[in-house]
Amino acid sequence: MIRKVMAEVDVKLGIRQTLQKIEETYNKRLALSNAPKPLLIAVSKTKPVDLILNAYSVGQRDFGENYVQELVEKANDARILEHCQDIRWHFIGHLQSNKINKVINLPNLHMIQTVHSIKLAEGLNKAWEKVKAENAEKKQQLNVLVQINTSGEDEKNGVQPEDAVGLFRYVLDKCPNLNCEGVMTIGRFGHDYTTGPNPDFGTLMKCQQDICSTFERDPAELQVSMGMSDDFVQAIEAGSTIVRVGSSIFGARAKKPTDA
Repeated sequence: MIRKVMAEVDVKLGIRQTLQKIEETYNKRLALSNAPKPLLIAVSKTKPVDLILNAYSVGQRDFGENYVQELVEKANDARILEHCQDIRWHFIGHLQSNKINKVINLPNLHMIQTVHSIKLAEGLNKAWEKVKAENAEKKQQLNVLVQINTSGEDEKNGVQPEDAVGLFRYVLDKCPNLNCEGVMTIGRFGHDYTTGPNPDFGTLMKCQQDICSTFERDPAELQVSMGMSDDFVQAIEAGSTIVRVGSSIFGARAKKPTDA
């Protein structure tokens, strides 16, 4: 019981502290940008449902999951369905085409942040068309972000920066069931900020600018998802509108589960 109370206090405090940092950083940025106030995605991967309920109880609504099977289990959890009816799930991990149907049929799915290829975009578009036909509650487009590999690392997914406009154009022109809200990156871990700004953040902002110029979009209306626990403040300073924070809220991450 003591351990459970401690967890409740830590999660709620983590949410409040993170939101306060977002607010403070955003207020400083206002003088330089008209981008919207950043949205906090609480990354709950490997964390138990109890901690999600704790975060939800203090107003957190957007949660991110990396692993398909874990998201399936949590989105269908009886306690989540009963007590978190306004929850919004964001899938932020690598999505394989053969697992699309497992994800898009989930209750309260809000966004797929990791559309990294034309093949995946095409698969999501076709699958969502079927979902809309079968489910009267899902008549809106599926929200997605284009994932960009800003660091050039082989183990990271995403299109190359020079291909960002092309993938965005494909979704816009060929995927009527998808609503492409912006861009996303994971980036290289552990940037040393004493050496200067994070180049991954600069690259993603350049991709956003290229897309806005090409399609005559207002930059304030095109989402930029970048920044995690260690660097979300710097990401907001660079222009991020969505930050994905896990360990600062939920504590150190457990060992990766086996996805299926």
